[in-house]
Amino acid sequence: MKKHLLAVAVTALAAGSAFAQATDTLAKIKASGSVTLGVRESSGLSYTLGNGKYVGFHTEMGEIVLADIQKQLGLPKLEVKYQPVTSQNRIPLVTNGTVDLECGSTTNNAARQKDVAFAVTTYVEEVRIATKANSGIASIKDLNGKTVATTTGTTSVQTLRKHERAGGIDFKEVFGKDHADSFLMVETGRADAFVMDGSILAANISKSKNPADYKIVGEVLNVEPIACMLRKDDPAFKKAVDDSIKRQIKDGSLAKLYDKWFMQPVPPTNTKIGLPLSEATKEAWANPNDKPMEDYAKK
Repeated sequence: MKKHLLAVAVTALAAGSAFAQATDTLAKIKASGSVTLGVRESSGLSYTLGNGKYVGFHTEMGEIVLADIQKQLGLPKLEVKYQPVTSQNRIPLVTNGTVDLECGSTTNNAARQKDVAFAVTTYVEEVRIATKANSGIASIKDLNGKTVATTTGTTSVQTLRKHERAGGIDFKEVFGKDHADSFLMVETGRADAFVMDGSILAANISKSKNPADYKIVGEVLNVEPIACMLRKDDPAFKKAVDDSIKRQIKDGSLAKLYDKWFMQPVPPTNTKIGLPLSEATKEAWANPNDKPMEDYAKK
């Protein structure tokens, strides 16, 4: 009987420990000596150079956050594992514990806040339209009768349809499996335009064979706060992530990082994306917060 009770107690303790670690990412990181960073393969803020190498403004910022957490935990070494995520699987991979911190290009909105938590906003995105320079498309009204590409699992075309100037506009929608695939549809003539975050459009244009053949046009369709994503109900980990980001803002290193990835030539083609820091992003840095997109719409 005593052995049975002991076994039950050990099992309960193990289960309790596993549950605690599931909601205590810092304890999980300290115990394992490793952490998994969620990254993107073809986003404007996070992308791959191939061979398991991931770069970009948000990727490097996330690496700095994890280096600060390593110091906080007093770990002599921290193994950072990179897990590529897509628009469809990024939230499940965070909630099921596969990814500890996702620093891709995820919009903080009220619906997603029901499932995950967000760090303070680090980039405020403007949704725009990319098209070939000779397409004749200059605004929403010019999309009438056209084919518009967007990426599966994103909100951009819903945003376009809801825009006040989209009334009476009829266009066909096609879906790319990722951002590179969506842009390829425009490159190959299968779509007339690609509706997506401006940074993603600019990055894909900069990496194309002939960047001058494409342009970003039209009205700003939406303003969206982009932030790193983490599990809900883990205040200690969220504080550690937020504290690192706030430090990077305060000491100017985040601004230098932005300049590196958006105003200087970047790999793989050493092309400059050329997206100056927006007033909306400056405001988010001046007043760090984790407000969802819906709060921006109220302004």
